[in-house]
Amino acid sequence: MDESVCQAYEDEIQALEEEIRLLTEKYEDLRQESTFFSDEEILKSIKSFQRETQGETKGHESPSDLKAQLESLETDLSFFTALTGFQFTSHSKKTLEKTRNRTVEKHRLSGKCHSLSFQLEFQLLEMQNNEKVSAVVSDLSIIMDSREDSDVSKFVSSTEERGSLLTFFRSLSVYAEWYEHRRHTFLHFK
Repeated sequence: MDESVCQAYEDEIQALEEEIRLLTEKYEDLRQESTFFSDEEILKSIKSFQRETQGETKGHESPSDLKAQLESLETDLSFFTALTGFQFTSHSKKTLEKTRNRTVEKHRLSGKCHSLSFQLEFQLLEMQNNEKVSAVVSDLSIIMDSREDSDVSKFVSSTEERGSLLTFFRSLSVYAEWYEHRRHTFLHFK
């Protein structure tokens, strides 16, 4: 058999093995996440969900009301996207630990702000004391394509150290907006 054909088959086998490994990990994560809840908690959640959906369907008179509400939400989303420049493309959440008053979740978030792409990965620790809930971000990792500007790399590094998501989103919004203005200006002069 031709060596290039063998190599193509080997590459395909490796790709399939990697896909199997990723799917196995995803399955294990989902199975592990479902084991955090007892049967009683699951049944309680199902009953609560059923009550909510029954209440929602009683509250809406017709499908046209639902369609109008959906259109209103889409309008709001497009307004906020235009206002901030953020467009989120994916989000995943994995519960690492769950107790009565403490939850640790791992989040992965990706999107664009104007034309700049970003990916975030962080852990969110939520603790509930009495009626007060506090949240702490840790292990923040930011991936951005910042080849052209070393200041962006410095900003990303310092934001990761502080673990401040609010600072990241505010600063990225302003930077990306002016980045677009500069890009359009330079294209105008070319």
